[in-house]
Amino acid sequence: MRDEEKEPRVGPGPPRLALGALSGALAGVAALAVAELVAAAVRPQSGPVVAVGGAAVDRTPAPVKDWAIRRFGTDDKLVLQLGILAVLTVLALALGVLAVRFRRVGAAGVLLFGVVGAGAAVSRPDSGGVTDALPSVVGAVAGALLLHVLVGRLAAGRRSAAPVAGAAPAGTTEDGSGFQVWDRRGFVLAAASTAAASAVVGTVGRSLNGARGQSAIASRERLVLPLPGSPARPVPERAGLRIAGISPFVTANEDFYRVDTALVVPKVDATRWRLRVHGKGVRLPVAYSFDDLLRRELIERDITLTCVSNEVGGPYVGNARWIGVRLADLLAECGVEPPSRGGPADQLVARSVDGMTLGSPLEEVMDGRDAMLALGMNGEPLPFEHGFPVRMVVPGLYGYVSACKWIEDIELTTFDAYDPYWVERGWARRAPIKTGSRIDTPKPFARPRSGTVTVAGVAWAQHRGIDRVEVRVDDGPWQEARLAAEDSRDTWRQWSLPWQAAKGGHTLTVRATDRTGSVQTDKRTRTVPDGASGWHSVVVIVE
Repeated sequence: MRDEEKEPRVGPGPPRLALGALSGALAGVAALAVAELVAAAVRPQSGPVVAVGGAAVDRTPAPVKDWAIRRFGTDDKLVLQLGILAVLTVLALALGVLAVRFRRVGAAGVLLFGVVGAGAAVSRPDSGGVTDALPSVVGAVAGALLLHVLVGRLAAGRRSAAPVAGAAPAGTTEDGSGFQVWDRRGFVLAAASTAAASAVVGTVGRSLNGARGQSAIASRERLVLPLPGSPARPVPERAGLRIAGISPFVTANEDFYRVDTALVVPKVDATRWRLRVHGKGVRLPVAYSFDDLLRRELIERDITLTCVSNEVGGPYVGNARWIGVRLADLLAECGVEPPSRGGPADQLVARSVDGMTLGSPLEEVMDGRDAMLALGMNGEPLPFEHGFPVRMVVPGLYGYVSACKWIEDIELTTFDAYDPYWVERGWARRAPIKTGSRIDTPKPFARPRSGTVTVAGVAWAQHRGIDRVEVRVDDGPWQEARLAAEDSRDTWRQWSLPWQAAKGGHTLTVRATDRTGSVQTDKRTRTVPDGASGWHSVVVIVE
């Protein structure tokens, strides 16, 4: 037996391609690990997965975004990132297979994805400039070099010696296919080293990225909110009904809905935070620190927020007690006047630290409602997920035109001059919250026993208030429900109705009437462009 035949050999078939795919996967993991480490030195949002994910969100049509929110809820960002990683994995495997035959082409493919990541990073609204391209570029270079080295181990060695007379030509098997002796030990060592180094680099990168937010966490932990100069009224004792299954009157912070585009929750140090106010009608641009806001008179109010992505009967509505600075007073001190009093601006554009822009109608912000720059939520500093250190809250307007989280800039302009983020993507410029109601209990397809069944839920018409709620069983007459006590016209109201349920299948439907006398419409519309409408119904089977 020839010495060459004692060496491990890999032909161009499946075994070698499988090892090429493994090489691609290892190179891809290494590229992401290096990119995360570099992102720790630049900023977490510049990492390729976050940058590409953000760019994907920006370019996704509004109906698709709406579907993702309905389908995955607050997990939509996790699903997106997992999807990106899955696609990158498939592409890495494919590039590894390609590199077996065309090593330079495979490596060039890795570099190309680095270019894509760099382009996404520098094009984000919150981009810090060309430095945001570094994580993707450096990671891609590292991945390309590693792929080149790993695949090179598969091609290392020598052609098999000339065969005996009558055998297949040298360098081929008897069926004519070629093979090379490969450096098994070198490949295993290189692959193991790559995997170990990637794990170390990735761990260090994640640790450093986490450390960047420690000062923000510390600033929140140290914060003690002062007592409000204008406290909220005590919630009426009968505002919350003691009915199993109904939404609590106050939504706990951990249960409050979250809908935004931030793949990485910003962690802003309150001691370094600044809010700039400028634009049309502002006498001189001014910047406020967090301490500046704390020294002002604070107001405390119960306000229900609603997301424009909330489907009929959906979960994206919640009620909390907010504490903050009255926004109208702050604007007035800067010289701002609403358009009804001759002010040149009719739109307030709020900008977040992550580049998000929201446009609010200035007239509503300054019409006397409790619009505020909120600092606290339900008795504690804002959670990071809900905008710490400062966010906007404006009663009566959907969140996408009023509830800017992590706010850092306010510009006074006009609707004709500027379209903010969501308006550019097909949503309405003005979006007062529509009168809505929801059945919380019984749940859809519940199977209650015949007899008295309590039907209950919530209704809202922020800044107008709820005057009446009615329930219909099948096609029967509307029956007026009992309303819980009203806290304020800016909060939802609970309601209930005792129903004498007969056996069989039934459809329960609810509608509300607001304080202006407007009855909730039965016309079904989707959330785009200015919020869903229609009556909420549930089907139950009475046993």
